[in-house]
Amino acid sequence: MDDDKLRARADVSCYTAAPIELQRYTVEIRKDDPTAPYVSNLLAHHLAELQSVMGEHAQALDASGLSAASVTFWTAWQGETLVGFGALKQLDDAHGEVKSMRAAPAARGTGVGRAILQHIVAEARARKYMRLSLETGTAELHAPAIALYRSAGFVSCEPFASYQASPHNQFMTLDLAD
Repeated sequence: MDDDKLRARADVSCYTAAPIELQRYTVEIRKDDPTAPYVSNLLAHHLAELQSVMGEHAQALDASGLSAASVTFWTAWQGETLVGFGALKQLDDAHGEVKSMRAAPAARGTGVGRAILQHIVAEARARKYMRLSLETGTAELHAPAIALYRSAGFVSCEPFASYQASPHNQFMTLDLAD
């Protein structure tokens, strides 16, 4: 079966109700194309969920934004199943931003988010960034992600880049200087 058929089937599989047990399987992180058809449903779900909670304050990038030259996009796979995605945006030579972290609904709580975040942090270190930052929401929906970021060493910080503080968002950063 060719890759497009595998990925198309994976797109449907990521919305199954049964949780995925990652303890038995390896998650493969692949540099990928955010405009690929197999990404579209999960990305649409991500954007719609954030829009429903944050409204006009949602800062998530769509496929076009995730395709920018300053952004590197990865997908996470368990076998043939798309289980998540994440991106790294270069803000300057020493500062990167975590963008659009998402685990598929059936993969939440299984370690997919941690695997993607570890990959992004490792890439930021390989690029010799001194700091890795992110913007996330304040709604209950964001609590698991915030806990993940804190467990990885991220701490609260002031708005960075062109972000403006609001009651709907918060900012975190990780010092990568050795």
